[in-house]
Amino acid sequence: MAVFEVEQGTSPVILGLPHTGTEVPPAIWARLNDNGRKLADTDWHIHRLYDGLLSDATTVRATFHRYVIDANRDPAGGSLYPGQNTTGLIPDTDFDGAAIWKDGSEPNEADIAERLAAFHTPYHAALAAEIARVKALHGFVVLYDCHSIRSHIPFLFEGTLPDFNIGTDGGRTCAPEIEAIAVDVTAKAEGYTSILNGRFKGGWTTRHYGRPETGVHAIQMELAQSTHLATEDLPFAYDEAKAERLRAHLKAILTRIEAFALSNKK
Repeated sequence: MAVFEVEQGTSPVILGLPHTGTEVPPAIWARLNDNGRKLADTDWHIHRLYDGLLSDATTVRATFHRYVIDANRDPAGGSLYPGQNTTGLIPDTDFDGAAIWKDGSEPNEADIAERLAAFHTPYHAALAAEIARVKALHGFVVLYDCHSIRSHIPFLFEGTLPDFNIGTDGGRTCAPEIEAIAVDVTAKAEGYTSILNGRFKGGWTTRHYGRPETGVHAIQMELAQSTHLATEDLPFAYDEAKAERLRAHLKAILTRIEAFALSNKK
């Protein structure tokens, strides 16, 4: 299987898509239990949601599922949110805390090393190469990492998640103007809720690549799946009407970020 897909563009904006993949190699699939085989923790339809919003943006998409290995986790295994429930580099459980592997088939250290080499490292090599290429074009690049998650997951957070969850690791991963654009658009989006650096402050990808002082900026958008899915349960169907309403706001964010990036071209 192809580990990643890249569509190259010349915009200073790159869309990262680490969690939309649903491919699981047969040997790994055989080790998942019935619950794991639901692949429930996919960022369902996010590549479709963002498709065409920014005509010349580069996209880098992982095709493998996060249960194979999570492309948005620290390869060294460090927690993104120490002291809080979360899932690791190769998850032991789903987002509800339920087992996803058959008894005795849980991944071990050898599995981690193998999957890092086969999946995680190639995806990030491709992403890093595109960041370098786009930076060479403009001297300024914005990695916009695209995510979604169910709006009710008691194992991970209390209550209902806001619709737009903007993550910049407390303002460390991008210029304040980029953060402000996302905050402004989402705050004005009628009928939606939003938060900056709430439960989700940006994953490993955002924190790893976001180095504003070098001209590389990163921001994560975690969307509540209620904004674009018919239901947050199987079959996780795409809701065209919901999605089109949402896409207008996402397009506004991306076009304004692109304009800011182009105004700072070196």
